Amino acid sequence: MDETGGLDGIRDDKMLDSALSVAFQTFDGVELYPSTAAKIARIAYGLVCNHPFVDGNKRIGTYVMLVLLELNHIKADFSDDDIISIGLELASGKMNDKQLLDSILEHSK
Repeated sequence: MDETGGLDGIRDDKMLDSALSVAFQTFDGVELYPSTAAKIARIAYGLVCNHPFVDGNKRIGTYVMLVLLELNHIKADFSDDDIISIGLELASGKMNDKQLLDSILEHSK
């Protein structure tokens, strides 16, 4: 933050918890987001769109997506422009979690 600016802090603990936990929901014993990539897309979507942080929600959401993909050995080839576009499209409502999943799968081929 010293280098790039921005504000520090969590704005809403419950929205942060929701962004992280919704990917693991089930209905009648069936996972709503059955694949690892679907869970990652839903978490990233929630972090960007729930606005749990005072600042940096798009940056945090897209960074968490990249880290989770790497930790789960999903090799996705996103350019910097792709990541910027994803963050902006999620935040503006032009992309939902299913579209993000499609993008992850497309970039991981």
